Amino acid sequence: MPSHATVLERLGHFGIRALTVLVLGYLILPILVILPLSFTSGELLVYPLPAWSLRWYREFTTGPMWTQATWNSLVLAAVTTLVATAAGMLAAFGLQGLRSRFKPVLYGLLALPLIIPPVMVAVALFYYYARLGLVGTFSGLVFAHTVLALPFVVITVAATLQGFDRNLPRAAASLGASPLQAFRKVTLPIILPGVLSGAVFAFVTSFDELLVILFVGSPEQRTLPRQIFSGVSETMSPTVAAAAVVLIGVSLILMAVVELLRRRSERLRGAIHS
Repeated sequence: MPSHATVLERLGHFGIRALTVLVLGYLILPILVILPLSFTSGELLVYPLPAWSLRWYREFTTGPMWTQATWNSLVLAAVTTLVATAAGMLAAFGLQGLRSRFKPVLYGLLALPLIIPPVMVAVALFYYYARLGLVGTFSGLVFAHTVLALPFVVITVAATLQGFDRNLPRAAASLGASPLQAFRKVTLPIILPGVLSGAVFAFVTSFDELLVILFVGSPEQRTLPRQIFSGVSETMSPTVAAAAVVLIGVSLILMAVVELLRRRSERLRGAIHS
């Protein structure tokens, strides 16, 4: 017979798993609720559905306001990803090689956007941008989204650098490679999964962001999250449900890409150490 301690251990494992399932169900339930509503043939978000239809997805893909908002989000997220990835990679390399007692403080400062409530960041950026004349400008939005996305890039690249052997670029230099060649042919291929993971996180952060665009964006700068927010506030059309499903789908796909990159990084790191 199993001992009393073994029974308690099994009950503990079962309780943890049951709690995990309940938490995940609580988080996923809103997605499961909105998904069927996006396929309704009616004009109201109600159950039961009158009939199944792709009417609102056609509205989403052909309506000028929705297509323009989606395009704005894609362009803004792409530019933000480039800026945040470049800056975050440089910051991670700089902090990795830093030998100072203030290193944890610098990491903490870079991670502040993850700790401070987004509404406080948006309000602070609005007052700061008002002095610089950046409110309602594309460059202002890129800088603001970069502030929010930068911590994700720094953290993922820094985590990749933890297992990086710094003797490899030194060996390349001893064989005649320039610093740029050593970085491009030795360092970058090894840390590339971490860099790409950070870039994906930066893209998702910018693509899903709402509060900053509400505070520092102009009425003409409508991104997809802002258009969804306006639709919920004004008309509550089922097109909002279709747009929300598309937004969720893009985020899930990109998160799956991050997981694939993480596994590739682990395999590459294991191959190097072996």
